[in-house]
Amino acid sequence: MKSPSPYIPLLDSGRDPSRGPSKRRRPSRVVILLLAGLLAAALLVAVALNYKGSGESAVNRPEKTVPAVARGVTEGVSAKSFAPLLGALKSNWTNKILAWQRSAYHFQPKKNWMNDPNGPVFYKGWYHFFYQYNPYGAVWGNIVWGHAVSMDLIHWRHLPIAMVPDQWYDINGVWTGSATILADGQLVMLYTGSTNESVQVQNLAYPADPSDPLLTNWIKYSGNPVLVPPPGIHYKDFRDPTTAWLTPEGKWRFTIGSKVNKIGISLVYDTEDFKSYQLLDGVLHGVPGTGMWECVDFYPVSKIQENGLDTSDNGPGVKHVLKTSLDDDRNDYYALGIYDSSTAKWTPDNPIIDVGIGLRYDYGIFYASKTFYDQNKKRRVLWGWIKETDSEDTDVRKGWSSVQAIPRTIRLDKETGSNLVLWPVEEFDKLRLKKKVFDNVEAKAGSVVPLDVGSATQLDIVVEFEVDQKALESINGTNTTYSCNANGGAAERGALGPFGLLVLTDNDQVEQTPVYFYISKDIQGNFSTFFCADHSRSSKAPDVDKAIYGSTVPVIKGEKLSMRVLVDHSVVESFGQGGRTCITSRIYPTTAVGDDARLFLFNNATDAGITASLQIWQMSSAYVQ
Repeated sequence: MKSPSPYIPLLDSGRDPSRGPSKRRRPSRVVILLLAGLLAAALLVAVALNYKGSGESAVNRPEKTVPAVARGVTEGVSAKSFAPLLGALKSNWTNKILAWQRSAYHFQPKKNWMNDPNGPVFYKGWYHFFYQYNPYGAVWGNIVWGHAVSMDLIHWRHLPIAMVPDQWYDINGVWTGSATILADGQLVMLYTGSTNESVQVQNLAYPADPSDPLLTNWIKYSGNPVLVPPPGIHYKDFRDPTTAWLTPEGKWRFTIGSKVNKIGISLVYDTEDFKSYQLLDGVLHGVPGTGMWECVDFYPVSKIQENGLDTSDNGPGVKHVLKTSLDDDRNDYYALGIYDSSTAKWTPDNPIIDVGIGLRYDYGIFYASKTFYDQNKKRRVLWGWIKETDSEDTDVRKGWSSVQAIPRTIRLDKETGSNLVLWPVEEFDKLRLKKKVFDNVEAKAGSVVPLDVGSATQLDIVVEFEVDQKALESINGTNTTYSCNANGGAAERGALGPFGLLVLTDNDQVEQTPVYFYISKDIQGNFSTFFCADHSRSSKAPDVDKAIYGSTVPVIKGEKLSMRVLVDHSVVESFGQGGRTCITSRIYPTTAVGDDARLFLFNNATDAGITASLQIWQMSSAYVQ
């Protein structure tokens, strides 16, 4: 790491950095008050709840294998490896199929392991993307900050590693962090380091040359670490600082994820210079029973306009989103609420769907996400990590692991007012090539209709469905409760579903990945709609994920059901009802690959017919240098 640069008189507070981190106010009653307040919150929640192309087979010589050990847990982060079912056979993949699994238009390094997105930012004409990266292999460990830049969030240029673990305070890993652009245009990064004793501390870094639009060299502040775990917080439960926002008093404020016992919390700090800090009383928010909060994110969304908001924006036309990545189940949860800057507290609109117990960005394979405000196009953009769900042995053999989701815009759903909508950034449409249109395709109950689009490996599919109105009206409601992952998937037939698409499916439909809607009707005549993705028959391979994913999706009266599905080799991203519910899939077919991958429309309902209108584009590959 380079020595401090003459370019940087960064936020000089006049303090001698050799004196170490500045003293922070740590109220002796913080943990006691925290537990008391959160116990009250738990009782409030309880009251609220009561109130209401190849023909080759990849599976050649199955062998017994031992489930992979979850990497990262003993080091103090969430599990970073997928463990196949106990006793699962080991697949011996062909090199041809392993090569096919690599994505064509999702971001990934040329080789090796990648996980969390870090410090995304638009700076001097370039989109910068930093990420957790192991330069030495396809498994988690030796974590540095990889770095790439783009003009459009689709085509990328890889740059040299931005930061490496070369100091005592980050020698066990340069972990997740966030970027903040100051009022004068300066850029700072706060990131978590794992020390030589595996203590999680927060550190400051900044560009060696702020005039360099590519930000190729970084300086770590000589006074690091700038924050250590406060009293009452375990030394391995203090990580992932957010982007900072300005308070009305002109201070910078940010939050860091943690826990007290099983109460997930977000600690709040104020700073004027990013070198000395004040820990505020209490927490921004906490939810009992949710465990460790990783990769916390906090930002405003407009109730009025479609544009995104700068992280410091607040006012009567604003709601605030609080998001966490739960260490316990490795899913990303969010809630909408009201932020009071005078108390540094956030209150959920609906405690029943509080952070960690309600809504999710994505109901599939999507974790450790991070947003940034794109001042270039006045939008908020979301990045998310898509892990592998095959065996670690397979990842080592193919030489790479994980991709990033297509960057998504994120905004408040003005129709419902109670959820976010996520959608691929508009630049992604530039990859569309040949288009096929299928108008008013009928699919009777119990039918499968082939869609002739050629190879179905790289597609962008937009579909609208109309369900037989007579069937909707005539079907008797029931008290049966439906769930995507508990009702047999796409093979479980109901009166009004499932129906949708079969992606990455072979000619005989032995391997298939259904993405579908299911409509249920209760005895009062009310409808609920579910959006699901079924991996249970996605592959003949025994050591890959075959779960069923999904959730309910809000449907406004008079709306047609719609979905958009992006197919990119082993990655499928699905968006229901304009992005109200999203599902990301990792799929590892053995025969439905390359030119042998097909696309079908299906309707497995027992009573209702459907009509579908589809627009389907073949997709180009992204350019990566």
